[in-house]
Amino acid sequence: MTKDIKISASILCADFIKLGDEIKKCEDAGVDMLHVDVMDGHFVPNITIGPMIVEAVRTITKLPIEAHLMIEHPTDFIDSFLKAGADIISIQAECYGALRPACREYGQYPKEVDTIYSDRARADIKKIHAHRKKVFMVINPGTPLCIQSLYNEIDGVLIMSVNPGFAKQKFNPSVISKIQGLRLRFDGDIEVDGGINDLTAPEVIKAGANILATASYFFGSDNPKEFVKALKSFGKD
Repeated sequence: MTKDIKISASILCADFIKLGDEIKKCEDAGVDMLHVDVMDGHFVPNITIGPMIVEAVRTITKLPIEAHLMIEHPTDFIDSFLKAGADIISIQAECYGALRPACREYGQYPKEVDTIYSDRARADIKKIHAHRKKVFMVINPGTPLCIQSLYNEIDGVLIMSVNPGFAKQKFNPSVISKIQGLRLRFDGDIEVDGGINDLTAPEVIKAGANILATASYFFGSDNPKEFVKALKSFGKD
């Protein structure tokens, strides 16, 4: 069964001086959910925001909030983001496996693994589900689909189409085959994050994705409502 296309606006590219107005813009444009990029300067080479922003956003919108934890030790912070009001916790597969030699040290990016320790990930999945919230596992571009053992226990998979850590990167077309392979074996949500626009959206939807995370292209649009409408229309072709 074909899933409806949902649009997730990544507030990393919002104007934080007027964040309330930016959230209202998302609502008025027909965005389905909000994506919060949490970076710690260790897992990725940048620092962004934490639970306080999620808590503040929660007070002004009923849109679902996804906290994408691009942090070295997600287990230590899951409770904080759940308490702040996140509806989806997205955890990086790379935090649950042995990092490749080229990215094991501080300052070596992007983080990539070939396999994960399923039991470690499963403990955090159960913790999130115990709060009746959703769990997405995140896969970096260079990490293969190594989470097969968890397909029946997670709600979604977030495929990174750029290396995490910075906004405004170009879409990596090599992830198309990864999305296709995942959709053949996984019935849950497939989200794609990185370089999503009116050119790349049709490709990822055709491959099997049903949630599109957009940041700079949404907040930089002259007509966000039409932009969202156009992205959703690609799923009806």
